[in-house]
Amino acid sequence: MEVDEENPQIIAENPNRSVIRERNAEIVSGGNVFYNPVQEFNRDLSIAVLNVYRQRLTKERSEKALKKQRKKVKEEEDEKPTPLPEDPPVYEAGTRYEDGLRILEALAATGLRSIRYAQEIAGVRQIVANDLSRQAVDSISTNIRHNKVEQLIEPSHSDAMTLMYLSTHHEKRFDAVDLDPYGCPNRFLDGAMQCLVDGGLLLVTATDMAVLAGNAPEACYVKYGSVPLRMKCCHEMALRILLHCIESHANRYGKYIEPLLSISADFYIRIFVRVYVGQAQCKLSMSKQSWIYQCTGCETFTLQPLGITKPNPTAGNPQQLKYGIPTGPAVNSQCEHCGHRHHLGGPIWSAPIHSPEFVQDLLTAVQKSTLQSLGTQRRIVGVLSMVQEELQDVPLYYTPDKLCCVLKLEIVPMLKFRSAILHAGYRVSYSHASKNSLKTNAPPAVLWDILRSWSKRHPVNPERMIPGTPLAAILSKECTAVYEFDELHPEANPKSRKSALSRFQENPTPHWGPGTRATIMIGDNKLPKSYRNQNKKQRHKASQQQPEDDHKDNPQAVKEENDEDVEHLPKQPKLEATA
Repeated sequence: MEVDEENPQIIAENPNRSVIRERNAEIVSGGNVFYNPVQEFNRDLSIAVLNVYRQRLTKERSEKALKKQRKKVKEEEDEKPTPLPEDPPVYEAGTRYEDGLRILEALAATGLRSIRYAQEIAGVRQIVANDLSRQAVDSISTNIRHNKVEQLIEPSHSDAMTLMYLSTHHEKRFDAVDLDPYGCPNRFLDGAMQCLVDGGLLLVTATDMAVLAGNAPEACYVKYGSVPLRMKCCHEMALRILLHCIESHANRYGKYIEPLLSISADFYIRIFVRVYVGQAQCKLSMSKQSWIYQCTGCETFTLQPLGITKPNPTAGNPQQLKYGIPTGPAVNSQCEHCGHRHHLGGPIWSAPIHSPEFVQDLLTAVQKSTLQSLGTQRRIVGVLSMVQEELQDVPLYYTPDKLCCVLKLEIVPMLKFRSAILHAGYRVSYSHASKNSLKTNAPPAVLWDILRSWSKRHPVNPERMIPGTPLAAILSKECTAVYEFDELHPEANPKSRKSALSRFQENPTPHWGPGTRATIMIGDNKLPKSYRNQNKKQRHKASQQQPEDDHKDNPQAVKEENDEDVEHLPKQPKLEATA
């Protein structure tokens, strides 16, 4: 992405006299509506996902048409040979196809994402770039003409929810709906569920991470229908809370979701799910959600599903399932490890959050096709490789630093901890959401037992053994097994780490984050009002504590001191908010 300030052709249309470039797309009015370069990874990943999804959808539709044709031929004449399947059609990016994807970007702002979709996704029929702001729609129209993609993109000035509700007719439905709002996407989910085709793709971003991570559980319950807990695995819990919310909206209309990829990145989470119609499959949704119990002392967590399934022995079909309600609670009134009580959170999505087959196809596409030239291709490969290594059947994770902090122990090196778990016969992996994560199917009792064994090598200060603390309750028990720390297990060091892939990212830029509404996040306009006001109270307090004699001769001293940190900042233009 770069900024060009020497193009005279766009000065009349662009008050900031700049062009924002991201790959082949150019935005000539970025200063008036929202643009954040940090989300280039989000846009690149979405383009890769939509390309792979289009390939899968084309294959599924071809197989369905062939199956229908074979059935018709068989009914007409059993002896007539079945025609051979035709070769799948070849699509190119930037060309309109009548049998291609119909995509809705409900909150388009500058239209950059839609323009990139039109330029980089093969097999597109139409892209609707919608926004509630008239100024944003004018900007979208200008950018569509500037990038010469009028044949693929249709600008729309409408409320996103109204537009989706008006697109519920079979002929008006979309193959993919992209929701990238400022904050919580909850209010758009109901309309998105109704305007998607069967098997359609829903792309959702949520940037209100403080709410999802447990800082405001009451607000999270209002927005997402789930109570978060403040845990080290809060970023994966945020993904599972959003998936639970999406599934609950889908179930209202006899639909269910299949998560393809769920990513926690930078300041947001991004989820890609397919939405299917199926009343029978909706009955499984209860068994995919769980309550979570968290100990207030040692922070051990336990999941309890809302429902269970088991084979029905009385049915003639062995595939038929019987649904039931589990008994509980899954924990005692006091923690079995430290004796403290529990917090109750959830419900959260406890089924897998990724599709291994889809992730493999996506990784192959990013490495071996035109997607190699994506600006964040190296980061995408690193993150997808991490996702591939995750244990799909293990929800949430621990961190060694927190476990050792509970027992006041010297922190166990990650590879030693992983080796001890693997030598004990359990599985372990990282989570893409945290570089210090420990995702394992080993029960908490084994983890505490490993740390007891570690404490014999690195004893705890006896003064810390205070009765009633989690430390005293856990370390007072004897080890039940011998654990190997010194011999490195062959699987302790994952392949992505050996290959030095770009697995975890540093902060992309200074003052990075979700930004403010309708604010360009590059150049002089990058500094919003919230940054100008940082430490304002502290600066004022410091000025009041200075001796009065410092201000007798110069009454403007206090004012100048308060303003000295912000004088160099440009005045921000008044901007209109977008949807």
